[in-house]
Amino acid sequence: MLRLATILWNSFRMAIGELKANKLRTFLSLLGVSFGIFCIIGVLATVDSLKRKVSGDIKQVGSNSIYLDKWEYGGGNNYPWWKYINRPTPKIEEMHYIKAKSFLTGNIAFLCREVGNASYRDNILANITIFGTTEDFSKIQSIETQEGRYLSDGEFERGTPSVVIGSEIATQLYGKPSLAIGKEIGFKGRKLVITGVMKKQGQSFVNIFDFDNALITPYTYFASVYNPDKTNPSILIQGKEGVATKALQDELQSVVRQIRRLKPTQADNFSLNDISSFSDKMDSIFGSINIGGWAIAGLSLIVGAFGVANIMFVTVRERTSQIGLKKAIGAKSRTILTEFLLESAFLCIIGGLIGLFFVWILATVLSSVLPFPIFIAPTIVGLALSICIVLGVLSGIIPASIAAKMDPVVAIRTK
Repeated sequence: MLRLATILWNSFRMAIGELKANKLRTFLSLLGVSFGIFCIIGVLATVDSLKRKVSGDIKQVGSNSIYLDKWEYGGGNNYPWWKYINRPTPKIEEMHYIKAKSFLTGNIAFLCREVGNASYRDNILANITIFGTTEDFSKIQSIETQEGRYLSDGEFERGTPSVVIGSEIATQLYGKPSLAIGKEIGFKGRKLVITGVMKKQGQSFVNIFDFDNALITPYTYFASVYNPDKTNPSILIQGKEGVATKALQDELQSVVRQIRRLKPTQADNFSLNDISSFSDKMDSIFGSINIGGWAIAGLSLIVGAFGVANIMFVTVRERTSQIGLKKAIGAKSRTILTEFLLESAFLCIIGGLIGLFFVWILATVLSSVLPFPIFIAPTIVGLALSICIVLGVLSGIIPASIAAKMDPVVAIRTK
């Protein structure tokens, strides 16, 4: 153990000595390693952070959830809207039927929405969405209040004009969230009493709900003011604990077809949108980005490997007499081999650390600009160091073998 520690220390000391003695040559040789590590770790850290953000956003809109709607969620230039425009809208009665007939459903909520101006005194905010929903909505969504409280069961039953508002609305209309509790807010000429302010959620990649700029009110009140059929209604269904989303989707298809009395030959006149499918689509995109990062990094690492190998060839030539002296006083070939391999690995690790330093700078800059923080996970740092060690061993294996096979008598005479 002590011998291994001595070899490690000597190899590290020689690597640092090489760096000090030939700064420019060593730096230029390590540049390829540094750039390769910068590319791959930068891409992996960004993609990993983006996946964390998307996963969090999907969790907020309801994990293991199906959205029953007339529309197929998606978009693009070729979106076939004409296939869905004449479909019937979901009804509140269908929600009750699904709740009674489905064995896999845990929570279920009916949701409607209306867009208009929100106001308080002389302050007006345009394009605010009010959601009319039922009791289970907050169990499916990740809704927390920072001030006041969420809507009570009694308010849902009685249909009182109570409302929970987003943090941006509270800040812009009332100055700060705490001042909004108990006050009235106007929406399309009607007054509602504020019971709570939702916690700020920030920007989302799964932008189904923007709760920072939204109002939530009981469905019973909403339906007394607006026509639910004209407010793009949908039914949110969350499976029971341990139920696979695909199993829930298959059961719901059968149940909804029964509700709408569709014949076996008739196509579905509804869509069961799986929110978790967004994550699968993003995974394929992330995979392509990772492949691109690895390709760029691979080229840089190959260039870096040749640079490190060149350093080691020069080092072996410069230390030929020292190698001969070591072997003459009893150093074994495997000890010489190990020292040079470790020195090569340490050089690559130094290059990798430089690359990681620049990744850290990039992550700090991007975190202040992007709507999510860039996090460099310990596993990614471990991967970087592992790549450097493997690259160092591969780069130094030939020079180290040459050094280990030297004849001590011939090596000592070499100048």
